[in-house]
Amino acid sequence: MKIAIYGYGNLGRGVECALRQAPDTECVGVFTRRPPESVQTVLGAPVYHVDDLAAHKENIDVIIICGGSATDLPAMTPALAKEYNVVDSFDTHAAIPAHFAAVDAAAKEGGTVALISGGWDPGLFSLNRLYASAVLPEGKDYTFWGRGVSQGHSDAIRRIDGVADARQYTVPIDEALEAVRSGVNPDLTTRQKHLRECYVVAEEGADLARIEQEIKTMPNYFADYDTTVTFITAEELAANHSGIPHGGFVIRTGVTGKDGEHKHTIEYSLKLDSNPEFTASVLVAYARAVYKAASRGEVGCKTVFDVAPADLSPLSAEELRAKML
Repeated sequence: MKIAIYGYGNLGRGVECALRQAPDTECVGVFTRRPPESVQTVLGAPVYHVDDLAAHKENIDVIIICGGSATDLPAMTPALAKEYNVVDSFDTHAAIPAHFAAVDAAAKEGGTVALISGGWDPGLFSLNRLYASAVLPEGKDYTFWGRGVSQGHSDAIRRIDGVADARQYTVPIDEALEAVRSGVNPDLTTRQKHLRECYVVAEEGADLARIEQEIKTMPNYFADYDTTVTFITAEELAANHSGIPHGGFVIRTGVTGKDGEHKHTIEYSLKLDSNPEFTASVLVAYARAVYKAASRGEVGCKTVFDVAPADLSPLSAEELRAKML
């Protein structure tokens, strides 16, 4: 499979590395909006400007789009799906139906296959929620994220006047996790499930009390959570908070039996040293599935719910039955 990378931030770099670990793939190049000569790739992949994409069309099987969900992917994915098989990691949960509709129309117009919302949530966590609820129809779903860096929340803090840099960690509350695992099926509010820890480097002379107040009262980000704000130096941030770890848990509790007398818990967890590198690895697996679907003559948009597990693997059906089943 000949794979192109569209965009080269943390996720794009992760995709380049993930392709090296996939023996059935070849990275044909990175396409960037920046001047190509200003981009140094991790493993030496060639770099081209996005305006030159059409010149490489015959050498591309699938494009992995490495843009942001807020403004990049809603425009990029439909536009590219009209001409290419594509994969993206769109993760604004509430907007997925609208994004799917736009991409599906574009892919059907172009006769291509597109997969949206690949990654781990949405993505692998979505699959686990589906499997678990199908197996235990009488029960409740719980999803916890972290402990990990939220790149979007960190960026929101950095936009506050007087903030030089920041990292924000999403942290599951242990008592809530244990209540779920015990099978009591608690009804949990947003505040009861997660904490938010903020580590902030303030500009010299900045009003620390104002910055802390703005963070804790920020709607849609921190106002609904118990939030701590710790001011540190740039050196401390670089030494202790330079990574991008993440992870989380999907838990389904349910009952079986004549009167629901037997309790069951299904739990799936991830602990990630690098959120973008792991997400990139998921996208490469789904690029393989898109390639297989296109080879069968399928068209239109898909999500992880529409992909057979075997299509994610480079192994043949015979090898999967012998080694994995």
